[in-house]
Order: sequence, then structure tokens, then C-alpha cells
Amino acid sequence: MLVLDEEQTRAALPWPELIEAIARMFQSECVMPVRHHHEMEVPGEESATLLLMPAWLPGHYAGVKTVSVFPGNMRRGLPAIFGTYLLSSGATGEMLAAIDGGELTARRTAAASALASRYLARADAEELLVCGTGRLSLNLMLAHGTTRPIKKYRVWGRNRHAAETIAAEARALGLDAEAVADIEAAARTADIISCATLSGEPLISGEWLKPGAHLDLVGAFKPDMRESDDEAIRRASVYVDTRAGAVSEAGDIVQPLISGVLRESDIRAELAELVSGAHGGRSHDAEITLFKSVGAALEDLAGAILAYETVTGRQ
Repeated sequence: MLVLDEEQTRAALPWPELIEAIARMFQSECVMPVRHHHEMEVPGEESATLLLMPAWLPGHYAGVKTVSVFPGNMRRGLPAIFGTYLLSSGATGEMLAAIDGGELTARRTAAASALASRYLARADAEELLVCGTGRLSLNLMLAHGTTRPIKKYRVWGRNRHAAETIAAEARALGLDAEAVADIEAAARTADIISCATLSGEPLISGEWLKPGAHLDLVGAFKPDMRESDDEAIRRASVYVDTRAGAVSEAGDIVQPLISGVLRESDIRAELAELVSGAHGGRSHDAEITLFKSVGAALEDLAGAILAYETVTGRQ
């Protein structure tokens, strides 16, 4: 059985290939049951979350990801997310690979956002603001820069030192990146705003979004979490990775649905419809677009298959 650690997983998932693999999987016959979502008590701090995400391509591959999210890890200097992906044969059940779940999750999540921005962000988008300083931040910069001609990268976080660290890591990779203290000022000029936080309250006000802006919401994966306010929902054309996941799990969608600010029929399309061409995505340069991602098991399966086939040379 192949075992890939974090570094090996990263090397096996180059951005262009990963983005295309996810696009293909959204057009496939992949079976994706509703993921298991369990809250786990952690004495003396915020509750943790255990996610189990299965998916399979009949007769080809099957896989399941186990992920734990411990918000309190930020105070311990540890990643909030740990996980492992188990890939097996869809024909025999033979276990094929164990893949670092944290790296797989970070890269496929960023790749899905970049795939969405291919259809929803302006073709000439040059300025990206990333909100959040966790594992996803640098991945989002690199992924969005693969599908759009980003020239300026900005990072905002509640911890200014952490934001400076992420910006320095980005500069070391050749990106023109800087940490910013004023989230409103940075949001008002950004072509793409990508949020990857565990925020319980809105970070981005819709009033800040300039004509043509694209708002990419990656964090806030539970109904009581939120990264955008009602005005952002009102002003934007709303898209999601999967309708089933967004309307049941994503606070940025669930809360506006409950209050009546948003109706399910207002959701323009899900990612599969954008990829297939069933919906054309952005309709004009001044349109404000919003993409809410909650994560889909087929994205993990796409990444796991790509990593396995890249390393083994099997197709």
C-alpha cells in the first residue's frame, strides 16, 4: 500500500493538474453520500468536529476521508485540521493508498475555489485579498494565481504576526504579497476576496464590494458560522459548490435562507453546472459574484486518485 506524507502529497498534486482533475470529477458518475458530521466535546474549550467523507467511482476507485477540526489548536501552535484519506480499488476493495488528509484537504479546497473563480471572477482579476492565516491561506494564493492573472496578494488576519508570516512565505515563492491591518480598505480594492476562517461573525461587508468583485467563502463550515453579511448576499450573484451541502451546512447560506434574505431559487448554480456549461457563470464585468464552498467528497477522491496515479504511474 502506498503511503504519502504531507510533503509527498503536496508534490503529487500540482495546481493545474489538480484543478482539472476536480473539474473532471464534477462531470463524472461519482457517488457521494452525505458526509457524517459529528461534534466532539473538548473540556475547557471550543468543541471539535469529526468529519467522515466517502465517495466512489463505481468499478474504479473508492475512498473515505476522516478529518478532525480542533479550533483550540490555534492556541497550541498546531494546525486546526488533521486528517487521512484512504483510497481503495472500486473493483476489488483492495487498499491502495493512505494519503495525508490535511494537505489533500488544503489543496483540493483551494483548487475548487480556483476552479470556481475561472467562471465567476473577472478574467482580468489582478488583486487578491486572503482573509485568514491558517493552512489554506498560502494555498488559496497559489491556486487563484493559477486561474487568474493575480499580481498583488494581500493577507489579513486577526493575528498580525501570523499574517506577516504568511505574506513572507508567499514572497519567498515569488509572489508580490503583503500583510494588511485594515480589512475594509483592502476589501474595497480587491478583485477577489477569499476567506478561510472559523469566524462566527461576518468579516466582509457587502457594502465594501466593488463592482466586478468576486467573494470566495471557504471557511465557516457550520450553520452558526459566517464570513459575509446579508448585504453581500443581497448584492451578489450566489453560487455554491454543492446545493445539498451549502443549504444544510454553510452559515453564509443557511442564515440568509432562514431570515428570508436569500431563497434557494436565488442560488444561480452549483459547481457541476458551471463546469458542464449548464450555467455560464459571470454575465458581465460589473457583476458581483459570491461562491460558497463547504467541501465535497468527490474533490478529495479526485485529488487522491491524482496523487496515487502520479506517484505510481498507473492510469
